[in-house]
Amino acid sequence: QSQLVQSGGGLVQPGGSLRLSCSTAGITERLNSIGWFRQAAGKEREAVGCVDAGEPKYPDVAKGRFVISRNHANAVSLKLNNLTVELTVVYYCPAGGPGRYCTDSGLPAYDYWGQGAPVTVSA
Repeated sequence: QSQLVQSGGGLVQPGGSLRLSCSTAGITERLNSIGWFRQAAGKEREAVGCVDAGEPKYPDVAKGRFVISRNHANAVSLKLNNLTVELTVVYYCPAGGPGRYCTDSGLPAYDYWGQGAPVTVSA
C-alpha cells in the first residue's frame, strides 16, 4: 500500500525538464531517507538517486540527468533534465525509516513508497 503521495508526472517534449514531487505528510514515523527509482514496462527497476541527512547521492548512470531536492520538511522533489524520447517510465519514491540509509546506488531498503508518477517523453 502506497503511503507517500507523488505528483508531477505527465508528457514532456524531448530536451525539456520536469519536476516530480513526493510528499511524506501522511507518514507519522520519522523518515531517515528518501530515494527515487524508475521502471519501464518489462524492464528492471533503475535507481535514480537518494537523499538522507547529507547531500543527495546518485548512481553514475543518473548523474547529470536528475536532481533531488528537499523542498521542505514533508516533501522531496526530483527534477528530470534534458529528457530524451522514451516510452512511459514510472518514477517511484521509496522512503526509509530509522536505520535506512542511502548508498551510492540508491536506497536499498525502504519502508514506504509512493504510488508512482508516469512520465512520457515524446514530440
